[in-house]
Amino acid sequence: MKKFYKMVSVASCEDGYVVELDGKPVQTPARVPLAAPNQAMAEALAEEWMTQGDDIVPDTMPLTQILTTAQDHIPRDRGSMTAKILPYLDTDLLCYRTDMPEDLAIRQAESWDIWLNWFAQEYGTTLQTTTGLQALRQDLAAHEKVAQTVAQLDDAHFCILQLVTTLSGSLVLALAFLAGKAAPEQVFEAANIEELYKAEIYNEAEHGAAPLQESKQNAMSRDLFAARKFLDLLKI
Repeated sequence: MKKFYKMVSVASCEDGYVVELDGKPVQTPARVPLAAPNQAMAEALAEEWMTQGDDIVPDTMPLTQILTTAQDHIPRDRGSMTAKILPYLDTDLLCYRTDMPEDLAIRQAESWDIWLNWFAQEYGTTLQTTTGLQALRQDLAAHEKVAQTVAQLDDAHFCILQLVTTLSGSLVLALAFLAGKAAPEQVFEAANIEELYKAEIYNEAEHGAAPLQESKQNAMSRDLFAARKFLDLLKI
């Protein structure tokens, strides 16, 4: 989409603050004003709109995308989203290990065990892990406690939970991220441990990664840092 505005500003509204383009509030696809809960978040959103070039590129505005999802989609689709997120506990990336090659197995343990240990302390139950192909079924107590946590989240925090879960393939990582225990870099490393291992083997630092893989990893890193910024702005 071609850029159609010249001036970006922030204004207060009934539901918080809005970003205005040439005096008109940004609207979501649902045709309602995109309302930030505080001025700091509105100003961060405004910066994304200010830095657009001749074309508006949504992928360069992750905070705007997150808030749009939280406002338009979560209230309407939260039930179905929850039904997709909770089963990740049985398919969680951190619970499916390799035993060969040994150095990759060691890296997985070093990167992943800290979060499984955190989960065990936080929820009072230890998740099973496997190096086989058979699907795991975690204890009912773990499912119930996680479901209770998820149900208590407001829509904004639930939005981040579902984003990080789907990005990383790990509900455990997403819960740790939401709790402020796992940083974006740590989630990225844990989610890409095998890819990073292969990158060293093939010396991608010198020769470069495959364009599609590099693009995917860059997008993931961008979205994780945006998710962290979004959570930090909610606290202001």
